[in-house]
Order: sequence, then C-alpha cells, then structure tokens
Amino acid sequence: MKGRLIIKDGKNFQGESFGAEESRAGELVFSTGMGGYPEGLTDPSFKGQIVVMTYPIIGNYGVPDKNFFESSKIHITGLIVNQYIDTPSHFQSKMTLGKWLKKEGVPGLVVEDTRYLAQFLRDNGSQLAKITFNKDIGYEDPNTDNLVAAVSTKTVEIIGKGAKTVVLLDCGVKDNIKRCLLLRNIRLIIAPWDFDIFSLGRKFDGVVVSNGPGNPKMVGKTIDTVRKILIKRIPLLGICLGNQILALAAGGDTYKLKYGHRGQNQPCIDLKTNRCYITTQNHGFAIGKIPRGFEPWFINANDRTNEGIIHKSLPFMSVQFHPEASPGPVDTGWIFDKFLSHL
Repeated sequence: MKGRLIIKDGKNFQGESFGAEESRAGELVFSTGMGGYPEGLTDPSFKGQIVVMTYPIIGNYGVPDKNFFESSKIHITGLIVNQYIDTPSHFQSKMTLGKWLKKEGVPGLVVEDTRYLAQFLRDNGSQLAKITFNKDIGYEDPNTDNLVAAVSTKTVEIIGKGAKTVVLLDCGVKDNIKRCLLLRNIRLIIAPWDFDIFSLGRKFDGVVVSNGPGNPKMVGKTIDTVRKILIKRIPLLGICLGNQILALAAGGDTYKLKYGHRGQNQPCIDLKTNRCYITTQNHGFAIGKIPRGFEPWFINANDRTNEGIIHKSLPFMSVQFHPEASPGPVDTGWIFDKFLSHL
C-alpha cells in the first residue's frame, strides 16, 4: 500500500508501506548509525517522533527476542527508511521488522530520498510531520506534552542485591541502565518520575535520573525532587534527560537544539582528559547555561554543545549521552563506576 510523509511546510513524499497502515503525526527527526534499530525503536526517548534512518539498509537482520529490547514496546511514532529488507538473515532473528511494526501499530514507509530528508532537517531543523494513508489527520507537537508521564513506570519496584542502594528515577529509562547498575552489585529502587523518594522510609546511597523524551521543563516534579537531593548532598548521576534536569534543578537553563543528536556515532570530548569518545545519543534539548558550582564535563566534537556537567566539589554529575550504550559503543561505561565510587 502507498502512504505519504507530509511535512507541515508543505513538502510531500510518497512511500511504500511496510508497517501498520495507520495515520500518525509527530516530530520528524533523523537518526545516524548503521544498526541497532531494535534497541533504538524501543528507547522511550523517541516517544512522539517520526524517525528517518540515514543508513540506507534497514531490517536486514530482523528483530531479536524481546530480551534485547530497551523497553516493553516500540516508542517511535513512525519509521522512514530508504531500503527495507523483508528477508532478514541473523541467527537471533524472530520476526521481520515489518511484522513487528504491524504488530505494534507503528507505520513504516520506504521513501526514496532519505538523504534529502536528512539534509533538509539538518538545514531547517526538526519539523512537524505526519504519515498518512487513506485518512488524513492533523499535526501534533510532542514537545508541548509531558511525554515523561506517558512512559515512566507507575509503581515503585525494588530489584537486585548489594550493600549499596540507588534510587533510579524513571523518566523513560532504558533497560540497559538497570542492567549496568545491577552488574555492579547495586540494589535498585525504581521509582516514577513524580514520586517523592523521601517518603520511601528506607535509606538510599545515591540517585540516578534516567533518560526520557521531550522538553525537560515539562517535568517540574522531577526537577523539584532533584533540588532536594542537591540540598541533602546525595550523590547523583543524570543521563540524557537527567543531564538537563540536573542543570535546571541547580539553576541552569536548557534550550531546544535545531535538529538534535540521535544515533550511535556522536563524538564527545572529555574536557578533563581531552580524550574523544564515540557515544550513543538520543535527544533534542541541551544545556545552555551551566549552573553555578558546576563546570562543563563533556562537549560535542561536531557542534561544541554541552554533553555533560560535573560539580566542582560535590558528588553531582551528568552526561547527555548514553553510557549504557545499547545500541552503540560501550567506551563510556566507566561513568557508572565514577558515580558509584562516591557512594
């Protein structure tokens, strides 16, 4: 079946459907990287977004078991690719990408010139867009909603064993963040984004604020919680959205990037060592004003935007990239160890 990708400025692209034939609207963005689509599509940070894959061949290794996903379902609004492979070849493949999209109600289109789309978004910024079939729909701006509330857990859960306990504020957490902490013998208390962690009635040694979708200024309750954590001087690590939330809680500011950073090949420079790391990223907002008492920790080697902050004397730190990777390089896994050394 034929479908259309329609950008709000009027640009219109016809494509061949390989997913669910349902009209959907969201923010059109592009993602770089050669693979990792099962992990990427299940990253809650993609909530509300129609994703253009810049690597031309997608679907060639199928979809693995759900144990390899980063959450329980696909979170993207729609998928645009240049070439879709419906005959995957991989020993872990359980189904085709098209079958998975149909099962989860997510549209996918093969559009001939994804290179033009990526260049257009790079030059003009992320755009409101929609994928339509027989039924037309209006445009939706996901950044005006509290997307975190839609993807965060609703209940408190305690997992793992260890001498140290860490509260994980779930703003749309990727499962590999949990795995990385559990592998380091940490007891985890996973709590909703708006939960009062000081009502738990049990001691905890540190806090991790997770990744998540949308505008960080929409999660005022999480920002308030982080302010209390800073006052109590409890060690804290922010990841992705958590990086922005830490900045806002400490008196800094954030802004929307022109087209964001999405993919598994974003170069970041550690300002303390001048070493460059290739990182996995998925965000449309960034820190614009560094809060007092903090200093830049990482910057993006491409556009020099902030990629992390660290307090000059207290155990507060955050990174804009994903040290847990999944997909992507695992070179920055030491970030977890640095944080846990303060507990």
